[in-house]
Amino acid sequence: MHRVLCVTLRNSRLGAALYAIEDTCVVYLLVDQEARTAVAVDAGSGRWLDQLESYGVDAVTDVVVTHHHRDQVEGLPRLAASGARVWVPENEHDLVAHVDQNWQRRPVANNYDLRLDRFSLLDPAAVTGTMRDYGTRRIGHLDITTVPTPGHTPGSVTYVVDLDGRRHAFTGDLIHSPGKVWSAAALQWSYVGMEGAALTMASLELLLDHEPDLLLPSHGQPMKEPRAAAEQTTAALADLIEVRMGMRSDLPAKLAQPFIELSPHLLMNHTSESRSYVLLSDSGTALLIDYGYDLTTGIPQGGERFAVRPWLPSLRALRRDYGIDKVEVAVPTHYHDDHVAAFNLLRDVHGTEVWASSPVAHVLENPQDYDLPCLWYDPIHCERHIPDGTSVQWREYELDMHALPGHTLYASAIGFEADGRRVLATGDQQTGTWMPGMVAEIPNFQYANRFRPDDFAASAALYQRLQPDLMISGHWQPRLVDQSYLDELTRVGDEVARVHRELLLPEDPVFGGGARITPYRVDAVDGKPFELTVSSNGTSVRLTVPAGWDCQQIDDCVFLVVPHVDQPVRRARVAAEITLDGHYLGQLAEALVDVRLP
Repeated sequence: MHRVLCVTLRNSRLGAALYAIEDTCVVYLLVDQEARTAVAVDAGSGRWLDQLESYGVDAVTDVVVTHHHRDQVEGLPRLAASGARVWVPENEHDLVAHVDQNWQRRPVANNYDLRLDRFSLLDPAAVTGTMRDYGTRRIGHLDITTVPTPGHTPGSVTYVVDLDGRRHAFTGDLIHSPGKVWSAAALQWSYVGMEGAALTMASLELLLDHEPDLLLPSHGQPMKEPRAAAEQTTAALADLIEVRMGMRSDLPAKLAQPFIELSPHLLMNHTSESRSYVLLSDSGTALLIDYGYDLTTGIPQGGERFAVRPWLPSLRALRRDYGIDKVEVAVPTHYHDDHVAAFNLLRDVHGTEVWASSPVAHVLENPQDYDLPCLWYDPIHCERHIPDGTSVQWREYELDMHALPGHTLYASAIGFEADGRRVLATGDQQTGTWMPGMVAEIPNFQYANRFRPDDFAASAALYQRLQPDLMISGHWQPRLVDQSYLDELTRVGDEVARVHRELLLPEDPVFGGGARITPYRVDAVDGKPFELTVSSNGTSVRLTVPAGWDCQQIDDCVFLVVPHVDQPVRRARVAAEITLDGHYLGQLAEALVDVRLP
C-alpha cells in the first residue's frame, strides 16, 4: 500500500524558502534563510537530514507531524536526537509518545477494528508538545494554524501557513491529487463502514473555508486550484461510498445545513451524535445543550483516545445563518461522552463556559473517581455547579435544573421557555418507538450507569408536575407533549419498577447500591500515601492491597494506602472485602492504581 523508500532523495524548490523533499513521504522544509534554520512538516525516514546543507540549512529547529503513520514519522527519533522539537496532533499524541502501549493493547485475533493505527512507530518517540485543533502556534519562525481534517486517520490535521503572500495548506494524506487519495484502506475504520471516506469529504469542504492558495500533500504534487481539486476528490469519494454502502453519503448535505429550527430561538443539530440543541439569544450569543461528536459517520465505539475525536464543523453554520460568533455557555444533560466530548474544545476555541447540575459537574471534573461507562477521557471543568431543583439565568432565559436519574444516576432534565413553549431537555432517558409492534416508549436503562428500579417512575412524576409542551432528547425526534403521552410514561415507569422487584432479590446491587471504591482510578507515586473511600451496605470493610504495600484504616470507610514498588506498575488492583452481619460477602469492589517512581 505504501511506497518503498527511495534510495536517491529528490527535492524541488516551491518558493524562496520552501522545499519539497521526496522521502517515504514528501517532507516539506520551511527555511529561515537569515538564521539558516528550518521547520519540517513531517519527518519521513529522516535520511534527508544528511542533505541539509543543500537547502542552505544548518539545523532543523522543529518538525510538525500531520498524522502518526510510519511513512510520516519514522525519522522522528533522528530529528529529536539532532535537537529538533517534535510537535504532533493532540489527538494522536499517544500514538507517537506511547505507541508501545498501543502495540500491547491493540486487538489482533478476531479483530474487527480496521483503523490503520498499527502502521505506526515500532517504539515511542520523544514529543515536545501537541498541536491543538483550531489553534495557531508560533513554531520556529512561523505561525502555524492547525485545522482538524479527519479522514485518512481520525486524528489527522492540516497545517496552514502564510508564506510569500500565499496561503499554504500542508494536508498530510487527506488528498493525493485532484480526484485521488493516497490510501483507500485508510478510509475504512470499521469492518462494514466507510467512515474515513465520508469524513474526508467533510474535511476537504471545511479546509476550503481557510481559503488556501496551495494544497501540499504528503504523497502527490502541489495543487494550485484547491477548490477544483477538493470537488473532484469529493465526487470520487461519493461514488466509492455509494458503491460500498448502496447509497450516497448525506454528509455534504448535513454539513451545509446542520440545524433544524424547532422555533425561531431553538435549533436542533441533526448531524451530531448525540443531538445537540442551540438556544439563541437576542444578544447575538448562543447556549448549547449537549455537544459531543459533531458531524459523525457513526456512533463512536469508545476505546483509545485517538479513536474518537470531537470537532466543531456545525458552528460555521451558526455564524453564517444566525450571526453567532460566540457560544457562550454549554450545559450537559448528563456526562456521557457523546454529549460532552467537545466541551473542552469549545472552551479552547470559543471561551465557552460549562454550566452543569452539581452531580453531573462532579463526574465531569473527576472522571477518575467513577467506574462508569461512557466517561470522557479528560476532566471537564465546570464554571458553575447548579444544584438540582434550582434555576440559573442565562441572558433572557431561565434554566431550571431537575434531577433525572434513570438512564444514569448523574443526569438532569433542563427546563426553559423558548418562543412561548415550555421545553424540557431529557437527554437519553427514553428512546421512543424503534419499530412497529413495540411499546410507545422504551425506558433507556443501563445497569452500569447506577440504575435504580424506581427512577423512571420518579422521572414520569417529574414530567407530570412540569407539564412541558415540548420534550427534546439526545438521539430521537422532539416530541410534542399531551396528557396521554405523560400518562404512557407513567405506565412505563411503573412497569420498570414492577419487573425489577419481581425478578431480583433485595440484596442485588440494583437494590442495595453495591460496593464502590473512590477514586476508582489512582495515579500514585512510590512511597507516597493516598486515600481510598469505600461505600457499601456492609457492617465492616477491609481493604486488600498488593503484597508489600501499607494500608491503614482511618475510619469506618476511609483507608490510607502507601504503595511500594521497584518499577512502575500499571493498574495494580486493590479490593474491598465486605462483611454483613458477620457473613463475609467477598471482595465486592476494586480500584486500579498506576504507580510511578518519584
